Amino acid sequence: MALTLVTGSAGHLGEALVRTLRERGRDVRGVDRLASPYTDIVGSIVDRAVVERCLDGVTDVLHAATLHKPHVATRARQDFVDTNITGTLNLLEAAAGVRAFVFTSTTSTFGDALVPPPNAPAAWITESVVPAPKNIYGVTKVAAEDLCALAHRNQGLACIVLRTSRFFPEADDDPTARDAFPDANLKLNELLFRRLDLEDAVEAHLLALARAPALGFGRYIVSATTPFVPDDAALVRRDAPAAVRRHVPELDASYARLGWRMAPSIDRIYDNARARADLGWRPRHDFASVLARVLAGGDVRSELARAIGAKGYHA
Repeated sequence: MALTLVTGSAGHLGEALVRTLRERGRDVRGVDRLASPYTDIVGSIVDRAVVERCLDGVTDVLHAATLHKPHVATRARQDFVDTNITGTLNLLEAAAGVRAFVFTSTTSTFGDALVPPPNAPAAWITESVVPAPKNIYGVTKVAAEDLCALAHRNQGLACIVLRTSRFFPEADDDPTARDAFPDANLKLNELLFRRLDLEDAVEAHLLALARAPALGFGRYIVSATTPFVPDDAALVRRDAPAAVRRHVPELDASYARLGWRMAPSIDRIYDNARARADLGWRPRHDFASVLARVLAGGDVRSELARAIGAKGYHA
C-alpha cells in the first residue's frame, strides 16, 4: 500500500498537501518541527534518526520543509545550510528505494538573473535560465536541487524539482511593495508574472509525484500561467498596463471599479510551459480568472488557500 511522506506538514504547502491527500483517501504521514493536526511525527529533518523513522514504510516523498526567504532576516546562514541542504540530504539518503521524490524549490534560485539591465526587456524566465542566487536561501535551494539530481544519477531515485513562485498569503516582505498597493491588488498583479495559487501548487506536486518514475529527473517552473508571450517582454518592462490590455482589454474598467491599479513596469515573467507539457499540469488560477472572481465579490485566494490562511514565518 502506498504511503506518502510530507515534510513541513505544519506549513502552508505541507498542510495543503496533507489535507488534499487525506481528502482523496491516500495514506499520508506528516513531519514537522511544529505539532499540528497535519503532523504525525514532530521532529526535525536535520536529525537523521527522525528522518529514518519518518521514511519507514514510505513509498513516496513530498519534501516541502524549508527555511524561506523571509527567514534570511531572522535566522543564521548555518540554519539554512542545516535545514535546506543537510535535511534534504538526509531524506534523499534514507529514501533509497522509494518510488518517487518531489522537492519543493523556488524561483528565488534565479536571483540576479531575474533583474534585467535598465531599459532592457523584462526577463523571460524558463528552465534554461542559469540560476544566480543572491542570498543564502537561494544558494541552499540550488544546492538541494543538485543533491536531488545526484540522487537520481547515483541511486536511480526518481526526483522532480519544482521551482515554485510565491504562494504565501502574508503581506509582501518588501516594504516598498506593501506601501504601493493594497495587498489583494498586489497579489492579483503578481499572478501575471510571479505568483501561484496554493491549490495549483498542490496539483503540480501531486502530478509530479505521479509522473516522476517515467520522467526520472526534471526541474520545472511552477507559476500561474501568464497571458504574456515573449514578444511582450519589451512593452511589459516599459509600460505594463499597456501590455496587459493586449490580453485583458477590460483591465481599465475592472480596476477602476475595484479602485486598484496595475504596476507601471514588470521586470520578469515566469514561463510554466514545460511543467504544463511534461506534468500535464493545468493551473486553474490565473490573472483573468481571479480578476473575474474578485469582481464577482470573491477572494484573490482559492478556497484551499483561504482555509489554510496565514501562518507567519517568525514565531
